[in-house]
Amino acid sequence: MKPTKMKSLFASATAAVALLSASQAAALEELTVAYFLEWPMPFQYAKANGTYDEELGVKVNWVSFDTGTAMSAAMASGDVHIALSQGVPPFVVATSAGQDLQVVDVAVSYSENDNCVVAEALEIDKTNAAELNGKKVAIPIGTAAHYGFLEQMNHFGVDISSMEVVDMAPADGAVAISQGNVDMACGFGGGLRRMKEHGNVLLTGAEKEELGILVFDVTSAPSSFVSEESELLSNFLKITAEANAQWNAGDNQEEMIAVIAKDAGMDLADAKATIATFSFPSVDEQLSDKWLGGGAATFMKGVANVFVGAGSIEASLDSYEGAVEAAPLAAAK
Repeated sequence: MKPTKMKSLFASATAAVALLSASQAAALEELTVAYFLEWPMPFQYAKANGTYDEELGVKVNWVSFDTGTAMSAAMASGDVHIALSQGVPPFVVATSAGQDLQVVDVAVSYSENDNCVVAEALEIDKTNAAELNGKKVAIPIGTAAHYGFLEQMNHFGVDISSMEVVDMAPADGAVAISQGNVDMACGFGGGLRRMKEHGNVLLTGAEKEELGILVFDVTSAPSSFVSEESELLSNFLKITAEANAQWNAGDNQEEMIAVIAKDAGMDLADAKATIATFSFPSVDEQLSDKWLGGGAATFMKGVANVFVGAGSIEASLDSYEGAVEAAPLAAAK
């Protein structure tokens, strides 16, 4: 993989780094939140029912994105206040480049729903993964799928510099592998589900976790927004946490998933299959040492080190503790 490609990719996102203006943060009449389609989560039940608008007292504009790197760019320009379910790798890439973002909660943990798929015609699996040397792969660069790709190739001893890496959103990667234009595609959500129709994964989610390849998304926001709109943010996180708790309780899942599926742009069966691979940590779990109490910052440092080693970013921060702010979530309790 050529470092220049990665650096040029993120230049556009980091060049626009700027704090939200005081006028934006002072008295918001509208809140803009980034999220993913084909990524079913409990918050969408509250979103579809207008709970956020009603309880926050402001109009919430929801804007869908294809990748977490695009979310970072939108927060840098001030177009988005909160990114709900941004992957850790794109967050790390942005903060390592100097963008002033902070993690404010753990949105979802998932290891089965982010992976790489090898075209079935190649008949390559974990027993002969070395044959991926020199192959063409589609990856949404700078995302959790990219990090997982790097770690898996490192595990199998594949020379990444020998591979032709093409930057593609998961939906596009799914089309590319279906048409035989790439040998492997990496992604998540609906894109990954469609990729699997044309190939196989090298490692299961459980096998990846055994290697320390964790996969989770965060809710993130510019640090200026976190400090200047702490009460609004806490209330936002409270509504999200209540939706998660309702889902985790299991009493109302059938009603919730019907609404969530529609909001996510999915049919019911696909939404059920996808959300079954997710887990939504409680507020207490999120505030524990495993996550916001220290574990998340340590994991981010590990992700950054992998990207530095791969030439994807120039350098990592000394520590990512400053990129985690648990106070708004703690207040939401």
